[in-house]
Amino acid sequence: MQTLGQFLEEHPDLRFVFTGGKGGVGKTVSAAVLAYHFARQGKRTLLASLNPVHSLSSLFGQDLSGGQVKPVQGVDGLFAIEVNTEDAVQRYRESVSARIREFLRYADIPVDARPFIDIAMTNPAFEESAMFDKMTDMMLMQSGEYDRIVFDTAAVANAVRLIGLSKIYGLWLGRLIESRKEALSLRVQLSFRKEKVLEEVQRDPMMADLIAMSERFEKVKGLLVDPAVTAFFFVTLPLSLPISVVKRFIEMVRAYDIPVGGVVVNEVITRESLGETPDEYLRNKFAEQGGYLNTIQADLGPLVRAYLPLYPREVVGLKAVEQVAEDMFRPSQDLAAELPA
Repeated sequence: MQTLGQFLEEHPDLRFVFTGGKGGVGKTVSAAVLAYHFARQGKRTLLASLNPVHSLSSLFGQDLSGGQVKPVQGVDGLFAIEVNTEDAVQRYRESVSARIREFLRYADIPVDARPFIDIAMTNPAFEESAMFDKMTDMMLMQSGEYDRIVFDTAAVANAVRLIGLSKIYGLWLGRLIESRKEALSLRVQLSFRKEKVLEEVQRDPMMADLIAMSERFEKVKGLLVDPAVTAFFFVTLPLSLPISVVKRFIEMVRAYDIPVGGVVVNEVITRESLGETPDEYLRNKFAEQGGYLNTIQADLGPLVRAYLPLYPREVVGLKAVEQVAEDMFRPSQDLAAELPA
């Protein structure tokens, strides 16, 4: 088993780390611990929550809300932001509205732009598009300020649409650019004063905007699919549903050529913690997890990077994060000894 520490040692240039998985499996804790680890190694690190329901403030016991980057008290070099979904959506709405109005104005189409804008806003993935735009900004504009950026993504459905946009966005932009080229070409062909129109076409603001968007997207796509700088880590519990979700999620992410960093198995009941307890429920859960750990080994074995124990209390506060970091990066990963033969 290649541990998380060994994986990171083999990827010294890693700059963008994502965590994902089914809801309630410990994505935020894993993201926070990874960010904490990087910061303790002297890397200036930004921890960004893209989850609509943030929990970084609760996890660290500090106010990290407000959509602004704030230092995490008690950890030098660690900064955090709970991305304000409403702000991101509002900025994206204004950007899309401006583009639609500009398109209609430049095409001399005398219609009310509002219905077209309303249609664009009702796109079921509009919120994810806005968050993708925000994530793109952070990867391109803030990567120079930080050595590492760790993204805590939303639950699977949102995250897949978020990540999936990295491919769909490119196809959409390519189609728009080709359509615009055809429209401009027709305009030149049908004009009487071709030289003057050609001059106007060469300064077409819509085409310039589309090309700028395309170049920006290509830069982000290049970063997202580069295994030297990007890794997606999945978190699961030794239970049927989280395992099934992670397996499907891995296939989806790979379909978008995004490199998989590994899997963290959370909330493993250890023999030590079980002790001689007469608690029948706990003993049954311990017996049950054996089969699921076998499944994880059989289906995800080469990707497993760390096992985390089931803690007696909720992971809240800096001391708890320190404890999880110690367990996550324990070289021996002796929880693997809990695996059934």
